[in-house]
Amino acid sequence: MQKLKWIILVALALIWGSSFILIKKGLVGLDPFQLGSLRIIFCAIFLLIIGFKSLTSIAQHQWKYIAVTSLFGTFIPAYLFAIAETKVSSSICSILNSLTPLNTLILGAVAFGLNFRRNQIFGIIIGLIGTAVLIFNGKAQTGSDDYSYSVFVLIATVCYAMNVNLIKKYLSDVKPLSITTGNFLVMLVPAIAILFFTDFSSKMNLSVTQNAMIYVMILGIIGTGVANVIFYKLIQISSPVFASSVTYLIPIVAFLWGLFDNEMLTPYQFLGALIILVGVFLANKK
Repeated sequence: MQKLKWIILVALALIWGSSFILIKKGLVGLDPFQLGSLRIIFCAIFLLIIGFKSLTSIAQHQWKYIAVTSLFGTFIPAYLFAIAETKVSSSICSILNSLTPLNTLILGAVAFGLNFRRNQIFGIIIGLIGTAVLIFNGKAQTGSDDYSYSVFVLIATVCYAMNVNLIKKYLSDVKPLSITTGNFLVMLVPAIAILFFTDFSSKMNLSVTQNAMIYVMILGIIGTGVANVIFYKLIQISSPVFASSVTYLIPIVAFLWGLFDNEMLTPYQFLGALIILVGVFLANKK
C-alpha cells in the first residue's frame, strides 16, 4: 500500500501538471465558462458510461456529501482556473495551486478539529510569503492588474482543501469511482445550463472552436475524470495532507509544458515558487 500511494501520486502529478497547458489551449476558441462547462460535460459522459452501476453503492444519506464535494472539488474550480488563465500564465497558476496542502491544514484545523504542529504554522507563514512574492512580482513585471486574477486560483485551492477534508471525513468508505461518478452526475445539468446561456452554439462549427474542444475533451476525460478517481483512491489509502501534496510535483510538469509554449518565469517568480514549496514541505513534515 505504501508503494501504491507513491505511484498514484506521481501519476496524478503528470496528469494534473498537464492540465494547465490544456486549459490554456482550450481558451483559444472558447471562453472560460464554455471551457469549464465542456470540461464537466465531457467528463460526466465518460464517467456515466464506465461508472453508472457504481452509483448504487452510495447510500441515500451520503448524496448530500456527494453534492457538496462536487461543488468544491470540481464545479467551482473548473471555472475559476479557466478565468484565471485568461490573464495569468499556466506556469504561475500551477505554482499557486501548490497552496492546496496549506489550505488543507488551515481548514482541517478550523473546520474539522485537526491540531497544528509548530512546523506547520511556520510552513503556512512561509507559503503565504512565497505567494506574495510570486503575485506582486508578476504585477510589477506586467505593469498591469492582470495578476489580480491570481485570486481565482487562490479561491480554487481553498475549494480543493475543503473537498479533501470532506471526502476523508464523510466519504472514506465509498468507492472512488462511485464518488467521482456521483459528483459529475450532480454537476451535469448545471454545466449544460451554463453552456446554454453562452454563445457556444453560434461558434461551435468554427475550426478554432473544434480544436479547442479536443483539448478540453482530453482535459475532461483524463485530467478530470480519471484523475479524480485515482485521487480519491489516494485520499482513502493515505491522508488528506499526503494526497494534496501532489501539488509539489504539479508545478514541475506544468513548468516544462510552459517552456515548450514559450512561457518564462522571472528570477523573482522562481524565488516565490521555491518559497511556496519550502512552506508546503515544512507544513507536511512530520
